[in-house]
Amino acid sequence: MLSYQHIYHAGNLADVQKHALLAWMLSYLTRKDKPLSYIETHAGRGLYQLDATEALKTGEAQAGIAKVLETGGFQDHPLMKAVADIRAQYGAMAYPGSPVLAANLLRPGDTMHLAELHPQEYAALKQAMRPFGANVYRQDGYELAQSITPPTPRRGLALIDPSYETESDYKDMSTRIARLHRKWNVGIIALWYPILTSGAHVSMLDALEAQDLPDVFRHEVRFPPVRDGHRMIGSGLFTVNAPYGIKDAAAEIDKLFGKIR
Repeated sequence: MLSYQHIYHAGNLADVQKHALLAWMLSYLTRKDKPLSYIETHAGRGLYQLDATEALKTGEAQAGIAKVLETGGFQDHPLMKAVADIRAQYGAMAYPGSPVLAANLLRPGDTMHLAELHPQEYAALKQAMRPFGANVYRQDGYELAQSITPPTPRRGLALIDPSYETESDYKDMSTRIARLHRKWNVGIIALWYPILTSGAHVSMLDALEAQDLPDVFRHEVRFPPVRDGHRMIGSGLFTVNAPYGIKDAAAEIDKLFGKIR
């Protein structure tokens, strides 16, 4: 399905959790003077303006990144530093999607592969990523990840962040990730998922844990629905080959969420 556009949800608390862990992992990887590959299967448009009509309509950014910034904490975190850098370039209401966030944290010798199927989102993504020299594909993200792994350089991270609009996003995820890991056994694979009132994520996580993948780390945060009838009550990241220190990084995120509930 090609109906999903993240601008309605950009900068919400789920983004904060996902992007905080992603930024920490990329910062950890770039400590070593070795190049790396970054792969994203559902990239979106890459860069968002939170004063856009679509973003204002839902109010999710106001309850998310805006509230985080109001707390005044978390300022030394790589996510907050990246947001400040991006706003200095693109304006006070800019917010990075994960492609622009990654580009801000990666180095000239690193490689980016970004997939997006939605035609308007793909066009916006190409425009947003032009300054960074990323490889941008209008292609199914799962197919892209399979076709380019193991990547060059072999060291790196893949972010899988689907819209969860179709049943297969849940049902087929464990086999997709296991297959990707078999092809790229040294790669960090990070899967974002929503925590919904329906509990749709539970069977997917059970299937993932049954795959016996290495160095798995699962982090979840909970938050109130942003409006009446909203079904998302939390956010999670399931990581394979999770880097050393991620538990402490997640604990800092938990502290932040404890302040903004």
